[in-house]
Amino acid sequence: MPVITISRMYGSGGSEIAERVANALGWPLFDNAMVDAIAERSGLTRAEVTAQDERVPSMVERLASALSLGSPEVMPPVPAGPIETTEERIVAVTKRVIEEAVLAGPAVFVGRGAQCLLAERADALHVFCYAPRSALRRYVMEKFGIDTAAADRMVADQNRQREHYVKRHWNRSWLAHENYHLCVNTAWLGLDGAAEQVVEAARRQFGAGVPR
Repeated sequence: MPVITISRMYGSGGSEIAERVANALGWPLFDNAMVDAIAERSGLTRAEVTAQDERVPSMVERLASALSLGSPEVMPPVPAGPIETTEERIVAVTKRVIEEAVLAGPAVFVGRGAQCLLAERADALHVFCYAPRSALRRYVMEKFGIDTAAADRMVADQNRQREHYVKRHWNRSWLAHENYHLCVNTAWLGLDGAAEQVVEAARRQFGAGVPR
């Protein structure tokens, strides 16, 4: 089944582009729906999944988790076998959700390492959405109504987290061009223009399997 993965710099509008692509093709979109599916499968709340979404816990968070797992006052006796952290549980469930969605039919996936998990599939189109730092900053300022300094910090932090997430769980470089079939500058093309580029690439790649 053909699939499209959309990886995106924070502030590039990648989620909006993925939505446009999914609508144009009539394919299911796994973005916010992915969070709901992971929460349901993992037994965690949506807030817990969102808090860990495409980010790597800090050293303090990992230490606190390790201490709580080892404290009999906090946790019941630990059964034999390795202990699964919240982070590991979310990543494992994310993989299962993606794999099952691929089996169900064509789909568009946003982030969450889908481009890594599906890297070897011949029927996958991997897209990376990027933009100059000034455009990323402007997008965040307009979306959240914050000043330049706050927007710069948010962009830098979110993109660093996404880079570390991919490196930690798949040992791949998030920014390496060779991991993608198509890289689109969303500041230059605009959201609609970028979506059109992705849809046309999908039609060339998948042929009759993609509606016009």
